[in-house]
Amino acid sequence: MPTVYALQHVFAEPLGIIDEALEASGIGAEYIRVFAGNPVPGDMTGAAGLVVMGGSMGVYEQAEYPFLSQEIRLIEAALKAEKPVLGVCLGSQLLAAALGAEVKKGDRKEIGWFPVALTKAASTDRLFSEVQRSFTAYHWHGDVFDLPGGAVSLASSAQTQCQAFSYQERAYGLLFHLEATHKIVEDMVCGFAGELDEEKIDGAEIIAQTRKHLTQLQRIGAPVFQRWASLIEG
Repeated sequence: MPTVYALQHVFAEPLGIIDEALEASGIGAEYIRVFAGNPVPGDMTGAAGLVVMGGSMGVYEQAEYPFLSQEIRLIEAALKAEKPVLGVCLGSQLLAAALGAEVKKGDRKEIGWFPVALTKAASTDRLFSEVQRSFTAYHWHGDVFDLPGGAVSLASSAQTQCQAFSYQERAYGLLFHLEATHKIVEDMVCGFAGELDEEKIDGAEIIAQTRKHLTQLQRIGAPVFQRWASLIEG
């Protein structure tokens, strides 16, 4: 069975429905739980692909979180080996940084359920070609990045220009949380309650919006992640 490395930075942000897509495709996931002290692999020889999940730290905080620079090197190794990469939220920012883009704080945080619009290029993308042109997605980020050189923009929101991108149709970065489950949203609202208070955002409203929008988001996400899983070579 082929295996992918899954880098998890915080307890509240596991693979979500990505795990189901991998399992359905006969692909195993080896979690690297950096929040629990698991070391970041030094290379990609033990995995056929790489998934990098979200987290509360910033790419520019590598002095405080040394594992971030190790993860960027691992992403670079996966790209060089032409192995599929999927970055979600912080993971997309790390992928963008590995491709040479600057990651910085946004004007304000984007937290909650907001519309995402796909670009024209998404209509011919191997993951997103069959996805409706706009939908409501789950967001939780404060940092943004420019489109990396050589990458293709796939989605934007009213607040954030680059919400998703692809690189050589093997590496994908998604700033929004297409992998979300009810438990992930609940754990984030609970675990990051202090951040919600600082931003004056109502966690109960996020939960209410989740009941309204999550089923449709998962209908969109499941085939997208299945198509990404199909890139993994056994």
